[in-house]
Amino acid sequence: MNMSLQISVIICTYNRAAYIPEALKSLSEQILSKETFEVIIVNNNSTDDTEEVCRNCIARFATIHITYANELNQGASFARNTGAQLARSPLLCFMDDDAIAAPDYLFRIIEFFQLHPDAGGIGGRIIPKYIPSEPKWMSHYVSSMVGNFDYSNDVCVFQPGKYPLESNMIVRKSLFDEIGGFNTALPGVKGTLRIGGEGKEFFLRLQAKDAVIYYDPQIIVHHIVETAKLTPAYLYRVASGYGRGEKVRTLQISTLSYCLKILEYFLKLGAAVVLGILYVIKGQPAKSWPVIRFRIDALKGLLNF
Repeated sequence: MNMSLQISVIICTYNRAAYIPEALKSLSEQILSKETFEVIIVNNNSTDDTEEVCRNCIARFATIHITYANELNQGASFARNTGAQLARSPLLCFMDDDAIAAPDYLFRIIEFFQLHPDAGGIGGRIIPKYIPSEPKWMSHYVSSMVGNFDYSNDVCVFQPGKYPLESNMIVRKSLFDEIGGFNTALPGVKGTLRIGGEGKEFFLRLQAKDAVIYYDPQIIVHHIVETAKLTPAYLYRVASGYGRGEKVRTLQISTLSYCLKILEYFLKLGAAVVLGILYVIKGQPAKSWPVIRFRIDALKGLLNF
């Protein structure tokens, strides 16, 4: 392990060539010393010009150390595990290929671990950057599907069962290795199918080992969201992916756990219907159906419909 490196930023990418330059540009503009971090790009079977774009970016952003690798097993969990294996520093930072890091992003992460030596991991704030603008039907309850995440106004420890989102999560490499990384039975996006919840399952295993996972709202990335791509088919893939992932995760525990999750999802669907009615009453009918549809699609994924 390189003693001068303090943190490894792992970016896993799949057919997002258009976004990668902005992500890497934000890392090249970090206020943290360039000698103290590395960037690892893992191309996960992209069929676009991702490799060419990455090669060009490596030359363009020569002030930062960038490693490029391929992972042929489809799925973010495979790609993240590959990135972690290549990492040479004690901290692993996972950032999405369509995320833009604040200039003090890495500096704040390093400082946080120095000030909180008990921290096993950290999650930060994710702010959607809607292009061209936020849809009128978007609500707090649906925006998590496009990466919106703001757990607390203050630094705090995640409560049991709560966890960071995948596009802004940091963990000690020693803990990552101890629990064997991400569960590849929950690969994330696999072709046109999504089996999500890999981040949730990962942090639940960490918490089960009494790892302390913090949230810091000042550790910020912006997540690009092109609203033209927020089609019903896309939102279905995301929401049903949550359900598919929960089916896999709970069945790995027990059949009872899966049955209880089905009950929980039906209750959440009922709550979504009530919430949808409230949006109509408040004069925001555009927000009503997406909230309900989100829960219907998640339930379909859970039941394999």
